[in-house]
Amino acid sequence: MSELYPLKFEPALKEKVWGGNALVASYNKRSAGSKLIGESWELSALSENQSIISNGFLAGNNIEEIIEVYMGDITGDSVFKKFGIEFPLLIKFIEAREDLSVQVHPDDVLARKRHHAYGKTEMWYILESDKSAIIYTGFRDGVTKEMYEQALKNGKLVDILNIETVEPGDTFFTPSGRVHAIGAGTLLVEIQQTSDITYRIFDWNRISTGKEIRELHTDLALDAIDFNETGNNKIRKEPELNATVNLVSCEFFYTGLIKFDSPIRKKYYEIDSFVVYICIEGKFIIRWEGNSEEVAKGETVLLPALIKEVVLEPVKEVRILEIYII
Repeated sequence: MSELYPLKFEPALKEKVWGGNALVASYNKRSAGSKLIGESWELSALSENQSIISNGFLAGNNIEEIIEVYMGDITGDSVFKKFGIEFPLLIKFIEAREDLSVQVHPDDVLARKRHHAYGKTEMWYILESDKSAIIYTGFRDGVTKEMYEQALKNGKLVDILNIETVEPGDTFFTPSGRVHAIGAGTLLVEIQQTSDITYRIFDWNRISTGKEIRELHTDLALDAIDFNETGNNKIRKEPELNATVNLVSCEFFYTGLIKFDSPIRKKYYEIDSFVVYICIEGKFIIRWEGNSEEVAKGETVLLPALIKEVVLEPVKEVRILEIYII
């Protein structure tokens, strides 16, 4: 019997000028005062934001420390061989009450060359959205580098961006190189490579400190942009009761959506990876090897790779995201 167990973490809440209060009000995040919370970092291995375990005998240790001790038993042997003690994914909840900056992320090659870090491919799963909410994702068809530079110079960048309407249940996959921005009135889950490298292209002339506009990275962004990343980018897949629906499958992560109202058995013998569950609706119990762990809406849980079989038992109808490395 394994001594390891499903691991919960202390969310790291990030105050943002564009944030709101829905994460605290509806997703069980605890915040002191009336701060505007834009992000809740659920699982992070970035050096200054190491996630801290909140349950069980490993409580108080950070993610890097437990991987250093348990290695592939936590992440999977193949994942540990590739990434070592660095957990390969960064998972967040994001609430945008205002438009976020238009930005782009470098790929692994460029990020390694410039920053000795990983690039960033990411996805968003929309939890809540206003009726008027939109996502800026990629360019309109036919946009060239020259057209982009001219639009940027003339303050017309938004005119050449592809714009998608947003509804709860939508998924957006954003590979490195695709220009993008989260629009106002959107609350989502973000799953990405472990990287915090962002090249900000346009920030709506927003004042961040009361006296200055946030730094832009237009020169760095130019080499990172993929001008072939254009057109429709919305993925719409409806959940199937008591089944897993694949949302995104790429070299960096797999994400599935599971909706269930009766116990389901999950077997992971064919993957060599940890599994992450994000509870986005309802409450459920993870049962394994005679043990159990309850997971509520808004909580994120890491299932160590050593645990290959679990039963997910709903307290009432549940929706969760399931993430692992293929």
